[in-house]
Parts: sequence; C-alpha cells; structure tokens
Amino acid sequence: MYQKEKISSQQKRFYLLGWLLLAGCILFYLLLLYVPAIRRIPCWFRLFTGFYCPGCGATRAFVLLCRGRLCDSIFYYPAVLYAAVLYIWFMVSNTIHLVSKGRIPIGLKFRNLYLYIGILLILRNWIVKNLALLL
Repeated sequence: MYQKEKISSQQKRFYLLGWLLLAGCILFYLLLLYVPAIRRIPCWFRLFTGFYCPGCGATRAFVLLCRGRLCDSIFYYPAVLYAAVLYIWFMVSNTIHLVSKGRIPIGLKFRNLYLYIGILLILRNWIVKNLALLL
C-alpha cells in the first residue's frame, strides 16, 4: 500500500547535526544568561571600520527569539527567525520520516534556495543598517 522512501545518508547527517546544533544553541543561551561578560565582547569589524558587521544583531535576535519575542527578533536580525523556522520544519518532518520508517516520506530535503534566501536576508539587513547609520 505505502511505498517506503529511504532517507538519504546526507539527510541523516544533517539530521544528526541538527541535534548537535540544538545542544549548541542551548549551551550558548545558557552562557549568555549566566556569563554576562560574553555579551560585552566588542565587534572587531565595527571597531576597525565604523560600520555594522553582517552578523550585527544576531545574538540579540537569538536571545529575543528564545524569550518568545518574535517581532523584536525579526527587527534585530530577520535571518535568525528564518533559520529557526527552517530548523524546526526540518527536524520535525525528518523525525516523522524516521519514526515512520519511511512510510510517511515528508522529510524536508536540503535545497540551495534555502541558503540563498538566508544570505539575501543577511545582506539586506546589513545594507539597511549601515545605510541608516550613514543617514
């Protein structure tokens, strides 16, 4: 009745890396909470150029996202919420795929388009922030 679809080895590696990423994000959030000096480390790009770096605002956006403040997170760095949505979608769909042993083949597969969208979000954010700084 159902045709099983095997999960590719690349997808399995991404899935395992996804769990490691979750552990890393939890550790990073805990460090930000309990070691406040980490938040005060200056940005070298900003110190040397006077402009915001392409990653400026990502840590604040990550913390705000972890606290459930989605609108504020998007304001500081839209790519963080975009990455979180893709991450959750990937992990949930691939967990269903693996648990069902391929009977429910809904696992999100990597597409270069996802990467390009993320890069465009980062570049747009960087350009807009630096233009606002100049004006």
